[in-house]
Amino acid sequence: MVPLLLHRTIGQESCNKLLMIYFDSAATTQLDERVLDAMLPYLREQYGNPSSIHSMGRQVRAAIEKARKTVATHLKASIGEIYFTSGGTESNNMALSGAVRDLGVRHIITSPLEHHCVLHRAESLHRFRNVSLHYVEHQPDGHINLDHLDRLLTETRHSAPRIVSLMHGNNEIGNLLDLAQVADICQSQQAYFHTDTVQTFGYYPIDVQKIPIHFLSGSAHKFHGPKGVGFVYVNSRSPINPYLWGGAQERNMRAGTENVSGIVGLGKAIEIAYTDLDKNRTAISELKNYFITRLRTLLPAVQFNGDLAQGAYKVLNVSFPPNAHNDLLLFNLDIVGICASGGSACSSGADAGSHVLNALGVAPDRANVRFSFSKYNPRDEIDATLDKLANILKWTVTR
Repeated sequence: MVPLLLHRTIGQESCNKLLMIYFDSAATTQLDERVLDAMLPYLREQYGNPSSIHSMGRQVRAAIEKARKTVATHLKASIGEIYFTSGGTESNNMALSGAVRDLGVRHIITSPLEHHCVLHRAESLHRFRNVSLHYVEHQPDGHINLDHLDRLLTETRHSAPRIVSLMHGNNEIGNLLDLAQVADICQSQQAYFHTDTVQTFGYYPIDVQKIPIHFLSGSAHKFHGPKGVGFVYVNSRSPINPYLWGGAQERNMRAGTENVSGIVGLGKAIEIAYTDLDKNRTAISELKNYFITRLRTLLPAVQFNGDLAQGAYKVLNVSFPPNAHNDLLLFNLDIVGICASGGSACSSGADAGSHVLNALGVAPDRANVRFSFSKYNPRDEIDATLDKLANILKWTVTR
């Protein structure tokens, strides 16, 4: 697919035509045209309510159940363990809330590096539901200290049920969690295990038959599907009660008319992602490694946040050395047509910065940019980005 061409007006100058380079796929991804094609009939002709008993409703219901089977197949789960939601945030909230309300969980063990939808929900359960909240330590590179996790579980072993909530792939630095090892620790300590796989489902195979996970969340727009739709896996041995009440949708677990076109799109995006998984992983990994190699050559003082060797292949968090031009780096990248994201470590009371980078102790005078890649990024976009960076930060670029 061809990157979007747009016109951008800067001040009172005439419009400049910029070729946009999109390196923010950890935030959201470009919709695959094949996903859009699969969705369109359910926005046009097949608009029946899936709860209706007439033929149009039954056809739409069948499409939803086909998508559910697709999710279940790629998780090696039962169809009855998959529930569609509005995305990762709702899925994570549903898992934690349900575990506390319905499974008697009184201890939540998580890390300070989690996504805010997990951290804030855990904090609210601590405040309003009298749930004890524990934070597992992490290594300097951002990996979770599994020995400390085991100690926390041992210390609370004779208390009420516990749940461990740790993400598979960190959305800011890309570090990957060893799901099997954490699941084994939780199982040996008789604790529930919830994992946020929003950044990794569609990019890595996950088998819940081999890895004892109780709750798992995913979101379509992270793997070239539509926004506003996701899923939660709820292990049949850890049943929870409805999260939204009303109708009988999602087998009474989530009331409200289903987002049919979104669910269909999610299913199609999963099919494509796992069919092309090896090819895309190779291409994106090569792109990331090329960026790292070129960047180190051009700017030896550059550093990287997180673990390069064991991180998600689509995420690269770059830490640029102190520079007078650092403060407006993301803004200036945007001005020249490069879409990336990032955050600074906390430098003042007014600027909270990135909670992940703060936890890692990243120096506040360094500029940190997350570049995240997809199957739609050609290699020449790396060279173009490095040229723009060199101009903004006043390097000398040599080929």
